[in-house]
Formats: sequence, C-alpha cells, structure tokens
Amino acid sequence: MSHRADASNSLDNRGYTGPLIRGQNPATFIETATRDRITDSLYWKEQCFGLNAATLLDRAVELTYIGGTYGVGMRPTPFLCLAFKLLTIVPDRDIVLEYLNRGGEEWKYLRALAAFYIRLTFDPAEIYKTLEPFLEDSRKLRRRRKEIYVLTYMDEFVDELLTKKRSMGTALWPMPSRQALEDLDQLEPRESPLQEELDAMDEDEEMKDSDGEDGASADGQSVNGRSLSGSMSD
Repeated sequence: MSHRADASNSLDNRGYTGPLIRGQNPATFIETATRDRITDSLYWKEQCFGLNAATLLDRAVELTYIGGTYGVGMRPTPFLCLAFKLLTIVPDRDIVLEYLNRGGEEWKYLRALAAFYIRLTFDPAEIYKTLEPFLEDSRKLRRRRKEIYVLTYMDEFVDELLTKKRSMGTALWPMPSRQALEDLDQLEPRESPLQEELDAMDEDEEMKDSDGEDGASADGQSVNGRSLSGSMSD
C-alpha cells in the first residue's frame, strides 16, 4: 500500500509541489491506465520505490530491451517503469544529458531511456537539437512488442521519437515540425552527415553529363563532315 500511496501523492495535482513542465505535473504525461499498470507492477514496487537520479542509473544500466506494455494484461516493461520514475523525480537537465551522452556511449539502453524522457519533457527546438545527432547511432536494440521481441536500431528509435505520434505505448505530445521551427529561426537547417558524399556524387554526375554532351557534339561534327564531303564528291 505504501508504494501505491507514494505514487498517488506524486500524481495528485492538488498537492503536487514539484516542478511543472508545460504547466503540468510531468508524471501525468503517461496516460492514466498505463500509470495504474505501472504502479501495480511488481517491478515498480520492488525496483523503483525510493529511487533518485543517482540510484535510478543502477537500474537503467541493467536494462536489456526497450518497450511499452506487453502481454494480454498489458504489463509495463522495466523501461517504461523507469521512464515514469524519471517523470516523477524530474532530474536536472545536466543529469539527463549525462545519461544520454557519456552514459549512453557505454549503455545503449540508458541512452534510449534518456532520449524517450527528453522527447516527453524538453522544449521542441531542444528536442531536435539534442536527439538528431543520434540519428547516426546505428547500434542494435531489442524491443519488446505485445508477444514477441523484435530487433530495431537506435537511429530508428530516435526517428520514431521525432516523427511519430506514439512510442513505447505512450502518446507523444504534438510537437511543431522541424520546418516550422526553421521558419521561426529557432533551428538551423539540418545538413545530412552524408551531404558531402552526396555533393561529390552530384559533381561526378554533372561531369559525366558534360563529357557526354561534348562527345555527342564532336560526333555530330564528324558525321556532318562526312556528309558534307560526300555531297561535295557528288
């Protein structure tokens, strides 16, 4: 009962005195039905009670897959439970970035957890600036679906966070498009990490086209010359 009481206190907006994000208690970013499943789960009761930003790290590095809910009973994964715990403790921004960057270099599931939390809580321009570099992270991730595990990749997961309406069984708050933020001068246009290679390929194609046109012209002159000499001989 103490576990449920602790969770209920964190979700009671009337008595909530913690930091607000977009004017809301961040714990409410997870839908009510999912929150209830989380706080009823054995993992939450045994592994998440009393965690802070430091001790949560010990749990996060033990993760072996990502996912939202699974099974007939829609049980929450440890990943989702820890994401919810982050929403209840609201760690400092610098701590979250440490999870994402330095910690994520060694523990990929810690990076995925931090990326999910950032998508839920950061401002739109910050979300793009912070997560887009990890579209180059091609490490494999195991993902738990309703009944099976599937293989995905970090860059695919980050792209999902930036472009989809739902992820990990959770509704993602509507975020302005990248183009809209560029138009407002809140973001610089994004250049693909492959842009230099693409530019080089375009230059090669242009050179080939140019060479082809020159060849066609020279052939045309020789053909015309033969035709002309033929007419003169006649």
